[in-house]
Amino acid sequence: MSTQMDLTGRTALVTGASSGLGRHFAGVLSRAGAAVALAARRVDKLDEVAASIRSEGGRAVTVRLDAGDAASVRAAVAQAGEQLGGLDILVNNAGTTVSRPLLELTEADWDSVVDVNLKGCFLVAQEAARAMVQGGKGGSIVNVASILGLRVAAQLAPYVASKAGLVRLSEALALELSRHRIRVNALCPGYIETDINQAFFATPPGEALIKRIPQRRLGRMQELDGPLLLLCSDAGSYITGATLAVDGGHLVNTL
Repeated sequence: MSTQMDLTGRTALVTGASSGLGRHFAGVLSRAGAAVALAARRVDKLDEVAASIRSEGGRAVTVRLDAGDAASVRAAVAQAGEQLGGLDILVNNAGTTVSRPLLELTEADWDSVVDVNLKGCFLVAQEAARAMVQGGKGGSIVNVASILGLRVAAQLAPYVASKAGLVRLSEALALELSRHRIRVNALCPGYIETDINQAFFATPPGEALIKRIPQRRLGRMQELDGPLLLLCSDAGSYITGATLAVDGGHLVNTL
């Protein structure tokens, strides 16, 4: 690993860390040397992730976080900072979705997605930024958006809108927080293979989607490691307000 990507001595908060990409990101940061605070609603699942990190020699603590609730966000960020001794990195990964035809969407569907994916990410980023300003060392915020914040897909209107908003929010945060030496960037994964989606991508619709990716394959979680570490570490010290897509060329394919 490049010494510029070494996170030894840094502290990081990862939201949505109980499973999937969040769990993976927490392990990546830990192996790079960071002490990590794992945040999600299900603390029992976080305990499993923390135990795994500790078994590899890393340092991990857990905090309960409901990203859509301002009081929960304030408490979680404060607890993470207290347990780690400050906050240098935020990976804003908590997210959810509802898949439903547009004319069947309810207001509750919309609110459930936007409250977590956009409002929640704003609340966590704002509170983490306050902690970083107080710490006086600057920091890095990585908002995990999606290529669906840059293009659309059917039956995912709240998700698409929330991720597009998160991309623009990242730019706005970068503009205002640069004076505090806080960098803010959006990481936009394409279709990444996970245990949850393997069955779908084995179906004819899933196989058709893969054929629309120029590399003709799904991404692997570990292919997000380098981009994540770039944005979190000194290797990306002059990168802020950027949107980094990791999608096998999906955004540049032909219609």
